[in-house]
This record gives sequence, C-alpha cells and structure tokens, in this order.
Amino acid sequence: MRALFAGLSSVLIGLAIFEVAMQPAESERLELGLIFAAMALLMGVVAIWLPRFSRSLRSIRITFGVLSIVSFLIVLFGIIAVAQSMFLEQHDAALLLVVLGFGLVAAFGFALSVSRPLTDDLERLAIAADQVASGQDRTMVPIDRVDEVGRLARSLDQMIARLDEADRERKADADARQAFFAAIGHDLRSPLASIQAAVEALQDGVASDTTRYLNSMEREIGVLSTLVDDVYLLARIESGAVDLDLTVVDLTELADESIEVVRPLADRRGVSICMESPHPVIVSGGVAALGRVLRNLLDNAVRHAPPGSTVVVEVGADGSPSVLITDDGPGFDPAFVGSAFDRFSRDDPARVRDHGGSGLGLAIASGFVTALEGEIWAEPGPGGKVGFRLPVPT
Repeated sequence: MRALFAGLSSVLIGLAIFEVAMQPAESERLELGLIFAAMALLMGVVAIWLPRFSRSLRSIRITFGVLSIVSFLIVLFGIIAVAQSMFLEQHDAALLLVVLGFGLVAAFGFALSVSRPLTDDLERLAIAADQVASGQDRTMVPIDRVDEVGRLARSLDQMIARLDEADRERKADADARQAFFAAIGHDLRSPLASIQAAVEALQDGVASDTTRYLNSMEREIGVLSTLVDDVYLLARIESGAVDLDLTVVDLTELADESIEVVRPLADRRGVSICMESPHPVIVSGGVAALGRVLRNLLDNAVRHAPPGSTVVVEVGADGSPSVLITDDGPGFDPAFVGSAFDRFSRDDPARVRDHGGSGLGLAIASGFVTALEGEIWAEPGPGGKVGFRLPVPT
C-alpha cells in the first residue's frame, strides 16, 4: 500500500513540475504521464522485491549497491524513454549513454563508500552482542551516531550496564546467602551442642544437678526458638508478606511501653533507661511493627551499654517523626556502620555470644522501617547511636 501511494505521488508531483516548467501540449502531457507511470510501476515492483531480496544478502553494503543500481536503472529507463520521444541523433544518444554509464559506476561506488561506516558500526554492535551472549567481559559500544544505529548502540550500552549491575547484585546476593547460611549454621550449632551435651550427661547418669541441666536445656531451646522465629519473620518482611495494619500511633507512648518491656533486662545488667520527649508524636504505622523496632533497638543498646550507664531514648518531630537511641558503649565501628542492618551482622568478627541475640534484631528493625517508608541509620562510635525516621502522617 505504501509503495502504491509513493508511486502515485511521484507521478502527480512529476506531472505538476512538468506542467509548471514546460507548459506542454496535450500529447506531450499524455506521453510523459505514461513514462512517469511506467517508472512508478517499476519503483513499486522494486519496493516490494528489494526488501525481501536483501534479507538473503550477506552484507548491507551489497544491499546499498543493488539499491543504487536499481534506482539508477529506473532513472535510465525514464531518460531513454524521454530521449526517444525527443528523437535525439545517434551521436547525442551515444554521448548520453556514456554519461549515464559513468553515473552508474559513480552511484555504485558512492553507495559502497557511504555504507562503509554503517556496516562497520553494525559489525561493532554484532561483536558487542556476541560478547554479551557468550558471557565475556562486556564493554560499551564505541559508536557515536544520532540515527537509528546510534539509538540501538545506546540501548545496547544501557543493557550492558544493567547486566553488569545485575551481575554485581547476583554476586552480592550469593555472598550474602553464603554468609547467611554460615551465620545461621553457627548460631544453630552452639545451642544444639549445648543441648546434646546436657542430654548425654543425663543419659549417662553423670549429671550431678539434674535441675541445672534441664534449665540449661530450656534456655538453649529458647534461643533456638527465638532464632527460628526471627528468621521466619525476616523472611516474611523481605517478601512483603507482613500485614503492617497501619493506624494512628503515638510514638512517644509506644516508646514508653517498649522501655517497660526491656527494663527487666536493663535492671539485670545495671543499666538505666530514660526517655526524652516534650510532647506526643503522632505517626501512621503498625503498632506491632513499631513496637518490635523499638524493642530491638533498645535491646541492642542495653546489651552493649556498660553497667551503671544510661540508655537515652529521644522521640522528636522536628521535620518528621523520629527516634534516636544512644548508649555509652563502644558504639559501631566506622567500617561496620554500612552493614549494621544486614542479616546476622555483628561487630564482633569472632561472633561471640556474650551479648546474646540472634544477629537479626537490627535487620528486622530495618525491614519494618523500610516497609513503613521510613529511614533507619547508625552512627559510628564512640557511643552507640542508632535512630529511625518516619514519614509525616497525612
């Protein structure tokens, strides 16, 4: 359909120009119209045939050459037809054919020359695509064009950049997964070994104080239960399967309730907790989620605070609702701050369990705050300092 429209348009435009320029007689107008119609018919046939034929060619340069020759032959047909109607002398006709022959060679050479940069750039695209397909080191395509090939090259560059980023993320995920299994294996091994030792002592009858062994087993089972619950909760948070049950919450009141929950642990460690909040701070969040965030952060601060010190909880609403918890412990190592909220992350490289905990408390807190579209952060020591900020309720 497009070829037919282009042919009709070319005939009409040619006749219009001929009419304006030459003011022909009726016979000349009819004769030239027939010539234009024949040329348009040839153009239509070529427009249908050439795209199909070009798919079987091995190079675009050959396609350009064939296109230039066919286009020249169509024009040659028109010129010869017009020359015949003008009754050119034999000498003049021969001279015209010589000039047209030179034009044919020049057109073919010009087509090959002009197509060379295009084919070179397409070859670069093919090499880059082969590198992507074979998994080799990928580099950006060195093509600087503004046409369709240039846009294709930029799209390929963007794809390569996204693939590189995906590879980095995949490697990071693989490292994190390996660290996760190593950490959970470590945290499972210790209580299981303790329980196994206690069971063997009871079976062998060498346990002098049965109650003490049973209490030890109960504590270790509690550690295992907490670890399993935390792993399950974190998996649900990261998969988005946790229902936050959003409602209007007074963050100050919730912080006060969380302090009361953690206070027995603080009393056992000789740590006091105080809260600073000038007025109620209203947020939109889940009571259970925010309560878990506050308890996890408070638990972490109390476990690392030295005896006789004070953990301070500051609840404010300057700009947006926020909570800042500080303690007098050693604080976060600057090199550890960036991974403080990772799963099973601990500042102690030996992963000792002196402070207790599963290593998932900060990760769970971070997951809940992120799900509430908030921001959580930790600051390097000395002194532990961790806080979170929530969006302003609408």
